[in-house]
Formats: sequence, structure tokens, C-alpha cells
Amino acid sequence: MLFNEQGREGVRLDVFLADECIEFSRSRLQCLIKQGHIRVNDQKTKPSRPLHLGDCIFIDPPPPVSSLEAEAVEFEILYEDPSIIVVDKPAGLVVHPAPGNQHGTLVHGLLHHCNDLSGIGGELRPGIVHRLDKQTSGVLVAAKNDRVHENLSKQFASGTVEKTYLALVHGVPPGTHGALNFAIGRHPVKRKQMSVRPPCQGRHALTLWEKKRVYGEDFAEIELQLKTGRTHQIRVHMAHMGFPVVGDEVYGRGMPRWNGHSLRAAGILPSLSRHLLHALQLVFIHPDNGTRMTFTSRLPEDFNSVLQVLDSVYR
Repeated sequence: MLFNEQGREGVRLDVFLADECIEFSRSRLQCLIKQGHIRVNDQKTKPSRPLHLGDCIFIDPPPPVSSLEAEAVEFEILYEDPSIIVVDKPAGLVVHPAPGNQHGTLVHGLLHHCNDLSGIGGELRPGIVHRLDKQTSGVLVAAKNDRVHENLSKQFASGTVEKTYLALVHGVPPGTHGALNFAIGRHPVKRKQMSVRPPCQGRHALTLWEKKRVYGEDFAEIELQLKTGRTHQIRVHMAHMGFPVVGDEVYGRGMPRWNGHSLRAAGILPSLSRHLLHALQLVFIHPDNGTRMTFTSRLPEDFNSVLQVLDSVYR
């Protein structure tokens, strides 16, 4: 328990704590405040709260990261050094523990391989700087210490990280390329889903797309650049435009009926166990030495198999 003394009135809570609790980074303290582990006068608050004379600050830290048991989980390591690890996440692997997925996540596997990760993400998300949906495959970077985590988080937040995805979508968007600039927020009715919202009700989201290949009028292979990082951003944006990602059972319902060549291609789709969205490339600056790092993930076998079938049907 800490008390705010005279001379520190008006200081932000997170700034005050960063001075008093030198064992924690400011980012870690901000997370603890947002999660309710740090309270002022026994009330949950915000990191930006200005302190008043006599304020009582309660600190109730979560269990240490080590309380999350390491488990052997299969994934490919693209790169590793003492500060970061870059992995090729397979489709079907959840990134961190959540309701319904308490074991066998990427975090469990990272702890098994690395022994220790940064703690900024909290006890359930150690090392996790960014996420991929469960059924999205591809490149993901994790941090091994708080300093690196904070640096990478700032790069993602500032939009300097280059994130390239490949998707197979229903239909063929007009033109060769474009920009989808639509705010995204919680669906007004389906609270577990996201949707395009008015700017005042959602967060700014920008997706750039380029058409790589078309299959008749039925499918298109699209390369996408994420300029922001909203939940389900690509899936929501493409569905909003009328070209949902193939295999997306959440945002891809109400597909046009199969006809012609697409009827032949449709035979492979019921066997899909996931949506065809792949995190193809990730580019960022290494926090230790300032080197520009580029990592590319090869297209998974299931995704590539679908493209091969479409090639044979539409050639």
C-alpha cells in the first residue's frame, strides 16, 4: 500500500508508480491498473488518473507468470535470439489462454520452449505483443523481456510494423487494388462479434488490398496490408464489402449460391476446418540493434491445396 504525499498532487498514477515501483516497467504498471490489480482508494481507475494528497494506492499483483504451466505445443520457429522469438503459428492454435481454451495454447508452448517471457501482457499473455485469430495461420513475434515487449508494442501502436496477409475470398472485388477505411467496433447485437460502425462508435481501421489472382467470378486471391490492428479487421472489412474470406463461419454466412465452375470447386469447401487467411509477412525493427527484420511464412498445405484445386477447375 502506498500513500500520495505532499508535493506530488496532480501526478498521473502510472507516473507515480513508475517512480515508486522500479521493478516494474511503466507499461506493465498500466496493464495492472487496467486489469484492476492496482486501485486508488480501493476503486478501480485509469493509468492517467491525477493523484490527490492522501490518496491510498492498493497494489494486488496477479500470480507470477510461472504459475502458467508450460506445455509441449507444436509450432515452427522462424527465428530466435535472447530477446525475441518469431514463430509460424498453425491454424487451429489459440495464441493465449481464454475461456474454453485453458491449455495447449501458443503461450503454453512458448513457455515450454523459452522457460521465461515478458510479463507485460499479464499472467495469461506473457510475451504476447500481437495476436492472430485461432484459425489464422502465419507469422507472429513474441517478446522475452519487458523492455523488448514495450518497444515492440510501441512499433505496433504507431503503425510502423508492416503486416501482410493473403486471403481467398468469395467473389471478385472490382478494380485491382483499394483501401478499406471503416471504423470497427463491437456488433450492436452479437456482442462476441465485430462489425463496421460509425466513426463515433468504433475505432479507426484501415486495410489496403491488392488483387493477385481471380478464379472466374467466384473467388479471388487477395493480398492485404494491415495499417491498424483491430480485432477480426480483415474478416470484418472484406465481409462488409461483400467479399468474405472463404471458410469464415462467423462473418461469411449468406454466401451466393454455387453455379457453373464454382459448383465443382465447392466440393472442397465443406472439408475446410478454418478460414483461408494467412499472415504472410511481418516486418519490424529489432529492439536491440535497430535492424530491419523481415519474416515470411510459406503458405500452409491446406490453403495451398485449395488454390491447386481452383487452378485445375478454372484453367
